[in-house]
Amino acid sequence: MSAGPALAATSATVPLASPQPRLLYDACPLCSDADISVLRTGDCSRHPLYKPVVAPVMTWMRCAACGHVFTDGYFSDEVSAEIFSATNPNQQPGAGFEQNRYLSARIVERVARFVPDGRWLDVGFGNGSLLFTAEEWGFEPHGLDLRPSTAEGLRRLGIEAHCADLTVLDAPGRYSVISLADVLEHMPYPGEGLAAAHRLLRDGGVVFASMPHYDCSVWRLLDAAEANPYWGELEHFHNFSRRRLYELMEEHGFEPLHYAVSERYRACMEVIARRV
Repeated sequence: MSAGPALAATSATVPLASPQPRLLYDACPLCSDADISVLRTGDCSRHPLYKPVVAPVMTWMRCAACGHVFTDGYFSDEVSAEIFSATNPNQQPGAGFEQNRYLSARIVERVARFVPDGRWLDVGFGNGSLLFTAEEWGFEPHGLDLRPSTAEGLRRLGIEAHCADLTVLDAPGRYSVISLADVLEHMPYPGEGLAAAHRLLRDGGVVFASMPHYDCSVWRLLDAAEANPYWGELEHFHNFSRRRLYELMEEHGFEPLHYAVSERYRACMEVIARRV
């Protein structure tokens, strides 16, 4: 979630030499402390969406002040456009809906305990399963995605969808639920995403967030087996611990209410937090 709706035009018109350098962080993207150091590297060249406009080696940093782990930089709008010009087949609206419906139902059921109805905005909605299932509970589904073809695919299925960055969406107080399912780790500055969600939610609305959990036993076991896929995850800029995610949510006006182990991907967590 690092670039806005202009991506569709740039991806087709600007040929990029390879590889393009990242836009480097000079401080921690969460707490702004400058005491950051290299933690390790990873190889993203095996990622299914890898393109040679990106260097195959990813460098991961750690902040000494808050403990957050992040890449040494993020992509320019032009590089993001190249990456977003392709989509995994299972992320197309409607793909695998019957299989994903059961998983999405467990998420919607938990969210509905805190907010029973209203507009549900799913950011980076992918195959749309979460929105389709939320609609069964009586929510009004809305989608937001940076891939133009994905947004158009959801509109063809009759659901309002926009191709835009969450931070530029102008609809204050419109939504009861905003889902950030595996989204915050893709944003160069995740705090900006949470600030936008706070602005877009009505009073008492909730945000649902899922992402890899950096500080859990499964993560450490994957590391020990040298089988952790997240060190080479092309589109990720952050690895969150539960503690650091809760702190960031609280800094941006959210009260964490519920924690769960995610069934979406390996070693992931899910958090529901209320706008306060």
